[in-house]
Amino acid sequence: MSQKTKTAEILCVGTELLMGNTVNTNATAIARGLAEAGLNLYHQTVVGDNPQRLREAVELALSRADMVITTGGLGPTYDDLTKETIAGTLGRKLLPHEESQRWVEEYFRRVGRTPCPNNQKQAMMPEGAVVFQNHNGTAPGCAVTGTGRWEGKTAILLPGPPRECEPMFREQVLPYLRRDSGTRLVSRCLYFYGIGESDLAHRLDRLMRESKNPTVAPYCKPGEVMLRLTARVEEGEDPGPILDPVVEEIRREAGEWLYGVNVGNLQTALVHTLLAKGLTVATAESCTGGLVAQRITSVPGASSVFQWGVVTYSCETKRKLLGVSQKTLDSYGAVSPQTAMAMARRARVKSGADIGISVTGNAGPEPSEGKPVGLVYVGLDSENVTLAEELHIQTMEDGGREYIREMAASRALYLALKAAKQRVK
Repeated sequence: MSQKTKTAEILCVGTELLMGNTVNTNATAIARGLAEAGLNLYHQTVVGDNPQRLREAVELALSRADMVITTGGLGPTYDDLTKETIAGTLGRKLLPHEESQRWVEEYFRRVGRTPCPNNQKQAMMPEGAVVFQNHNGTAPGCAVTGTGRWEGKTAILLPGPPRECEPMFREQVLPYLRRDSGTRLVSRCLYFYGIGESDLAHRLDRLMRESKNPTVAPYCKPGEVMLRLTARVEEGEDPGPILDPVVEEIRREAGEWLYGVNVGNLQTALVHTLLAKGLTVATAESCTGGLVAQRITSVPGASSVFQWGVVTYSCETKRKLLGVSQKTLDSYGAVSPQTAMAMARRARVKSGADIGISVTGNAGPEPSEGKPVGLVYVGLDSENVTLAEELHIQTMEDGGREYIREMAASRALYLALKAAKQRVK
């Protein structure tokens, strides 16, 4: 790759992608790798298995980027035409590649099968190509530079199956890209809970408008906002002097809602905080049906901090399994702050954990026992504090029940995280 290669475009080939039958995970993995390699990505395209439309897509990509990275269409069947189409576009002949032929034959010997004649086409490579070995399948990848109109442009061809494409890209293509790039992009992701995207953007308006290196971009998901800070640095350069002052400015303006940097999500932040402080947590859930526990235990290392979890959907199980008093249930009902606090306390006491969290509410689809859909109480109990928060989670969309459950679980995780950060064991 030449030194001037600074922009790239991803072109994913396959009618199954175009029709939505297959999820395009390759594009995500490649986009992240391009950022790490310091290449700008401005477009991603999906095109079906049609040679004319594929050629048009390739020519469009090369007209506006220094490089196009394709996935798919390198198989042995008649509709696998990516290599032939791109070689023709770039003015390169397809020639037998002996080493690729040996790789294909060795793969079939390893799996105890005999290659078909049409597997031979997978060992044909554009003249002058840099070939990438496929350790997980039969279709090698390659990088090829253009001639004539496309001189100085590069096409990188990768197989379509993610188990073949993503390791090849990570292990062979990224080193190829980095060898001459000279720069890289480094990101820090700041995670916020309890503040909306518009409010956060208003507080950081000047910074987001004026900052060029690093750039500051917001991304929202239900109940949360992420800010991605991206700095361009030279290879070997420490990004700290560029990123650290901006992170500190954001902390000054919105630190009240910032729950972590590069943590990924609430449950990961909670588990890491519990591990760092030597604390443990237990859960008792009703309307969330174990979602809080599931999110905690999805994090590596959770076994060291998660003591116990129980789903007590009915009043009877709240009484029998947790020990919530019948008086509390009769006086206040299952969906009440009193019951939420009792559930959290009993979860903590019975498990021996440092922090107990609970969720009880009505996730719908209909009002129940006089309690409206979306009314949820989240309880927390630790050595020094017992509390319950009342939530009114509004949704007008299909799937509102799942939205309510997710939002309630997120609030429970956030309260547990706050308690863990404040706790000294």
